[in-house]
Amino acid sequence: MPYLPETEISRISRNLPQGILERGKEIRTFMPRYGLVNERRNQLHEVIRLSGMNLIIDDTDHPLIIKVASIQSARMQIYFIDNDDFFQRKSLFADGEDNEYADNDVRAIFFARGVLETTRKLRWAPNIIHCHGWFTSFVALYTKKLMRDDPHYADSKIVISVYDNEFAGKWDKNIKSKVFVGGMKKADVSQLSELDYVSLMKMAIQHADGVVQGSPTINPEVLAYIRESGKPFLDYHAEDTLADACNVFYDSIL
Repeated sequence: MPYLPETEISRISRNLPQGILERGKEIRTFMPRYGLVNERRNQLHEVIRLSGMNLIIDDTDHPLIIKVASIQSARMQIYFIDNDDFFQRKSLFADGEDNEYADNDVRAIFFARGVLETTRKLRWAPNIIHCHGWFTSFVALYTKKLMRDDPHYADSKIVISVYDNEFAGKWDKNIKSKVFVGGMKKADVSQLSELDYVSLMKMAIQHADGVVQGSPTINPEVLAYIRESGKPFLDYHAEDTLADACNVFYDSIL
């Protein structure tokens, strides 16, 4: 919010960064420039110095466009990851008949790599990268594996919030080749043999430094995996107490 319709994730991803900012931390917020985002009303503009890179996914070049807008009342700047092939549609992850987009896997990969490349271009090294929902899961993998030798991310810790927002289908069987990037090892994508929602979240949790339960109830298999993993875990908090809880959680991980 205010760029997307009100949902649990859109409220939290609007209010939590502001709460963390008000508690003395510097923040950057990144989101896809979904087709639902009204560029004129929200005064988005392209940042030429950050745009212009091509991300190669499965031997195909995809131009990375970076746009920015501000939420003046919160003193927050929002960076939008954009690409005409992935983010022009007027819905998020499925068409008007609830058919999930076949390229959601590549869209998520592009977003993750776009965020990491943009923070590097900004010369802004994050201490905590807080990922919200399954669409951000590849951020954890790429930070820990693709960027493992990059001093820009040497001290970055990954926190992932798990929500009650599962997708129903299974992704393409060639997911390993889509995810793989030079600089990674084949073993880094070995766990992607059967990519449904549960296996995707397990992969993200495996590479995270901390996990937050974002919804009152989440997938029970994923919750069991979180508890068995031994990762630092923040139980569900109501939205009015979440910023305080996450601020303490971040500090404990750092």
